[in-house]
Amino acid sequence: MSILSTLLEMSAEAAKFVGVLGAGIGAGLAAIGAGLGIGKIGQGAMEGIARQPEAAGTIRTTMIIAAALVEGVAFFAVVICLLAVL
Repeated sequence: MSILSTLLEMSAEAAKFVGVLGAGIGAGLAAIGAGLGIGKIGQGAMEGIARQPEAAGTIRTTMIIAAALVEGVAFFAVVICLLAVL
């Protein structure tokens, strides 16, 4: 019986490790996705400002709002990944 209990304990530790690994990968992907999304937002805003400099204020405001929304979703994803570990 001690071999069975040892195997069950090892499998529980392995499952915990896999969960932590999955949460880390998920949090990393959320951060990478947010970085790419904010980069695309910034690229579009800079192109828009270059084409119409008189609309810079409006474009900048829209860019900041969109970046904040993307960052909020990424933060939510990271929190969910970290809560999954606990």
